[in-house]
Amino acid sequence: MFEFFVNLIGRDMGIDLGTANTLVFVKNKGIVLCEPSIVAIDKENKKILAVGMEAKKMVGRTPGNIVAIRPLKDGVIADFDTTERMLRYFIQRVHKNMAIARPRIIICVPSGITAVEKKAVIEATEQAGARSAYIIEEPLAAAIGADLPINEPTGSMIVDIGGGTSEVAIISLGGIVAYQSLRVGGDELDEAIIYYLKKENNLLIGESTSEKIKMEIGSAFPTENEEKMEVNGRDLVTGLPKTIIITSQQIRAALEKTLSEIINSIVEVLDNTPPELSSDIMKRGIVLSGGGALLKGLNERISRETHCPVYLAPDPLAAVALGAGKCAEDFNTLKKYLRYSKQ
Repeated sequence: MFEFFVNLIGRDMGIDLGTANTLVFVKNKGIVLCEPSIVAIDKENKKILAVGMEAKKMVGRTPGNIVAIRPLKDGVIADFDTTERMLRYFIQRVHKNMAIARPRIIICVPSGITAVEKKAVIEATEQAGARSAYIIEEPLAAAIGADLPINEPTGSMIVDIGGGTSEVAIISLGGIVAYQSLRVGGDELDEAIIYYLKKENNLLIGESTSEKIKMEIGSAFPTENEEKMEVNGRDLVTGLPKTIIITSQQIRAALEKTLSEIINSIVEVLDNTPPELSSDIMKRGIVLSGGGALLKGLNERISRETHCPVYLAPDPLAAVALGAGKCAEDFNTLKKYLRYSKQ
């Protein structure tokens, strides 16, 4: 009977509503969905044609009457209605066999967003079908998801590099002691590659190609085996298709400015950290999470510039969603980390 009631109202959920990807954690089931935060819409009748991976396949390939939208920018809602419809789609997809699913939802937000932006996230989540919505700051969620001892009187440092934001935080005794929320992330790295190839090679490429280049040969630190890659695009001089060979050294140069911004924010947070906590971080190290943490050589680069050991979270891509999910599973214990809850 209890199981039937749970299925009827919907299981509690934790959602990492990211600029690039949305991950959904369902209580007692784990992460059940990981899809790009993209919606394809027919401009004439405003009908949603595709969401997630299907919509991502359409980016840069749509006819005039169809537009592929990213409803979030820099970690916050840029298009309220589309975000609400996307969330509703994901909730209904997870609870597809349930009658009137109204789950309690814990949703992650960047630590630097405004009160108005937080309110927009809560309203979009409730209108998408949540019976109550809670938010948790991404650095705290990532630290919980990475199993850092955030309740202990010791310093833990988390750097979460997402699609639209990079979150840097020192956490101790269950609270954030020092932080920076930078509206720079994986999307800016992709844009840096597009700009570099346009400027240096007169080659225009799309977002998908740029992301592929970053994942395959992108790096933040010189590697033993420097790689090459064939890239197809449009010649900006002739307007014709063009193919060039690029190297990992070139891409490293393209990414340098954006990576420097992220690393400088890490250094600034360390500079504002109390000496006792700095000592803890020297011993325990810095933990990286988020999709950007997977960039080759990033941990070596950060370690070189901060003089601290740097480690990847056990599951960097899912750390934030896992943290929100743990709050959903152990709500009464972890609700102290949640903010702006509405009953």
